[in-house]
Amino acid sequence: MALADKISPAPREVRYAGVLTALPGFALIAIGVVLAVEHAASEPMSGNNIYAEVAYYVVLGLGVLACATGLLLGKTWARSPSLVVGLLLIGIGWYATGPSDQAGFGVPIMIAGAAVVVLLFRRPSRAWALGQREGETEEEASRRGGLEGRAAEREQDEK
Repeated sequence: MALADKISPAPREVRYAGVLTALPGFALIAIGVVLAVEHAASEPMSGNNIYAEVAYYVVLGLGVLACATGLLLGKTWARSPSLVVGLLLIGIGWYATGPSDQAGFGVPIMIAGAAVVVLLFRRPSRAWALGQREGETEEEASRRGGLEGRAAEREQDEK
């Protein structure tokens, strides 16, 4: 058994989606740092708006990184916000490719977003999110209550 399988209960697809989700988080933090450095170098004492913009990018980047970390650690709460990040990447990539005529940036961004969405909708990812048991259908896992139902059953077994 690989070390990654021992650390995270999530399937490989979910962990790959976590790595891809981390990339825009790091990019947002980098944008914030670049803005702060450029502002400090050009006009150190003008306006406070730049600080709000830098804070916006850093906080948004940290939120995306939190979702990526959640996926890497096998936390099911991170799946939905990571799907939203993937869908946003598809839209951003489309805009960069089409109206902005920057296909060199847009196509890789779209591919990364589509990969996150596809990885999080593959069968192992869905089974993990539902807390599906071996041989159990998705419908049966859903009726049982998924992960919450499995935790409740464990608690009753311990009593």
